[in-house]
Amino acid sequence: MNYPHLFAPLDLGHVTLPNRILMGSMHTGLEDKAADFDKLAAYFAERARGDVGLMVTGGIAPSIEGWLKPFGGRMSLPWHKPRHRKITQAVHVEGGRICMQILHAGRYGYHPLSVAPSRVQSPITPFKPRQLSARGVERTIGDFVRCAQLAREAGYDGVEVMGSEGYLINQFIATRTNQRNDAWGGDANKRMRFPLEIVRRMREAVGKDFIIIYRLSMLDLVEGGQPWQDIVTLAKGVEAAGASIINTGIGWHEARVPTIVTSVPRAGFSWVTKKLKGEVSIPLITTNRINMPDVAERILAGGEADMVSMARPLLADPEWAIKAKAGHSERINTCIACNQACLDHVFLNQRATCMVNPRACHETELRIVPSKTRKRMAVVGAGPAGMACAATLAERGHDVTLIDGAHEIGGQFNYAKRIPGKEEFHETLRYFRHRLADTGVLTQLGQLVDATSLKAQNYDHVIVATGITPRPVNFPGSDDPRVLSYLDVLARNKPVGQHVAIIGAGGIGFDVAEFLVEHTPSPATDIARWTREWGVDMQLGQPGGLLSPQPEPPTRQVWLLQRTAGRPGSRLNKTTGWVHRATLKNKQVTMLGGVSYERFDDQGLHVTVDGKLQVLPVDNVIVCAGQEPNRSLADALTAQGHPRVHVIGGADVAAELDAKRAIAQGTRLAAEL
Repeated sequence: MNYPHLFAPLDLGHVTLPNRILMGSMHTGLEDKAADFDKLAAYFAERARGDVGLMVTGGIAPSIEGWLKPFGGRMSLPWHKPRHRKITQAVHVEGGRICMQILHAGRYGYHPLSVAPSRVQSPITPFKPRQLSARGVERTIGDFVRCAQLAREAGYDGVEVMGSEGYLINQFIATRTNQRNDAWGGDANKRMRFPLEIVRRMREAVGKDFIIIYRLSMLDLVEGGQPWQDIVTLAKGVEAAGASIINTGIGWHEARVPTIVTSVPRAGFSWVTKKLKGEVSIPLITTNRINMPDVAERILAGGEADMVSMARPLLADPEWAIKAKAGHSERINTCIACNQACLDHVFLNQRATCMVNPRACHETELRIVPSKTRKRMAVVGAGPAGMACAATLAERGHDVTLIDGAHEIGGQFNYAKRIPGKEEFHETLRYFRHRLADTGVLTQLGQLVDATSLKAQNYDHVIVATGITPRPVNFPGSDDPRVLSYLDVLARNKPVGQHVAIIGAGGIGFDVAEFLVEHTPSPATDIARWTREWGVDMQLGQPGGLLSPQPEPPTRQVWLLQRTAGRPGSRLNKTTGWVHRATLKNKQVTMLGGVSYERFDDQGLHVTVDGKLQVLPVDNVIVCAGQEPNRSLADALTAQGHPRVHVIGGADVAAELDAKRAIAQGTRLAAEL
């Protein structure tokens, strides 16, 4: 068997799971409206068909006070059950099992009705919570228990009690947020009483043949977090109270340490779960940045956990388990932990999806069905938009030729994969290489085409995905050979000096800055090195697991500049931008906004900042000042009267090289043609 530990059954007593794969909880935005539950059911059904051992829904509040946001997903009344039965029935028809996560947001609730153990405001919400009275605590425990009962009546196989990531239960446990001096606060035993009562009373209410997963915060990563011995004590108490499984929770949402972005090493926190092994006898689940079968198998074979949790990897590829079991892991559409279409969407109150799989959470709307008529299609440009479009067209039965002047597929992804911490882009390119071959796309690389030759081929449709051209700058000295474009650095490997100014502080500017200051290989390839860089205590001797960060010295001195006033990087993606800013700060990069570029000469780059002229003593200037659509081929085809020309990706809109939009646009166009 391929990956024998990963596909070994797991006996929970009253039920045996077919493998060790848990699809972890992730909010999609479909949980909040009854009208969206048909879409949510289709989403889970597709993953159940993919042979996931057990799934967990996004967080469902047990009360109005527990909402993540106003009118968010809730299970507290009998008439909430019918919508959830759509999910459980769809999953069970496909032979799967699913638990509902019960999540009380506590002070993380983005609404004025939020409550908490103490009146301590979260730094990530504008609302100060009301402190629960002793009667309120008892009522809240009852809310959790009633929620679990309703979940069972709705057909769920179990529930997951969200006790980590800084939500209400975690707030009761940590001195950071629990400043009570009654029966629910004070010493560690009193602070632990809240979750233990929830699990004990829940087990009494739902019976023995119902899965209760407890999500235990094993590494808070915040000041005033739990010491390790308290975590062990709580784990033992949760087991005694009746939990079936303990799942690993890592970090609070306000932590200064990243936990799920692409620069976090694969399985970067499984060592935490391993430390709890032997302290309890029920199965332990480990989580965070486990995205490929070999990683999961190594964790299980090494005895670090009994099960692995993956949320975003199954968003990216619902057939992850099927492909792994069949020995086709090279065909898995790997999650690259970019967060651009999943978590970023959720934090903007948009429906989650996936950059590399735009069908995720759109299964009922974006259908890839065979075409009634086979047509000849040319796709020019093998970047993200072109690859996605060509493969989808071929899957539908069209005759597709993919043409690119480069000698490898990938377009801008070939530059992204060189950025420290973005090594996962190699996986996306590997996936597309196999997908294009499997679907029969004729790939012609190293070939330049023009409108005349394309028209002579009599294609039914021509899809232009020719990407972008970097936008130049114009100031005295900008034509100096020491002024380079980002393509000169990332694609042409031109030498760069030890003192560098980067013009443009968008996503590309930040990427180039990290490329220039980071050591090779990056810390993302070494867990111990990465934890030192961010100040994570692998010995767990400090409460919360925090130490002082020890970043490695930068390899160059870099200035990152932008014309716009304000903080550079403020427009980066919500869930990852702060990580990039912190990384460059740790690498002593000087980041300046409101910069005017005066000239470049042998003294360096002359700039004006806040009305003051200064000279940056740099060897090179690297221009990352945006890009323009490369539409020359599309314009020529239109001028020659070709009736069916389509423009996608950067050739359509060049802003910030949005691969999320490009892949979705290419896929959706191909689904329609």
